[in-house]
Amino acid sequence: MINKDVVVHVMKRGNVFAEHIGNTLQPFGLSLQQFNVLRILRGRNGSVASLESITDDMIHSMSNTSRIVDKLLEKECVERTVCPENRRKVNIFITQRGLKLLKKIDTAIDHTEKTLTSPLSKNEMEQFLKLLNKLTSK
Repeated sequence: MINKDVVVHVMKRGNVFAEHIGNTLQPFGLSLQQFNVLRILRGRNGSVASLESITDDMIHSMSNTSRIVDKLLEKECVERTVCPENRRKVNIFITQRGLKLLKKIDTAIDHTEKTLTSPLSKNEMEQFLKLLNKLTSK
């Protein structure tokens, strides 16, 4: 029965965390998935990404990455180009507008993340990460 309790608590807390992050993003006009894509692209440091590579790095692996990228295109936060070496492949990269938006969001997200993790000491957070990694290392 303890197995079920662990799984249920992790899922519930994950939903609570996602809700808080989503609420933080709302004033900036981004969904959690759009924010995730922008952070993935920022982490590429100017290198292009494919839809497949973004999907692989997404927090929510069931996300419709193509639709999310389309929304970010409308907001001029990303650009999409056809790969010169393989015309069936699309390259995606973050724009200056996307980078500026993330820079505005960073402080608010940092505050939310600190608030969510404030009950834990640094040592407890490190232990918690080790345990979570142990659960997901299969």
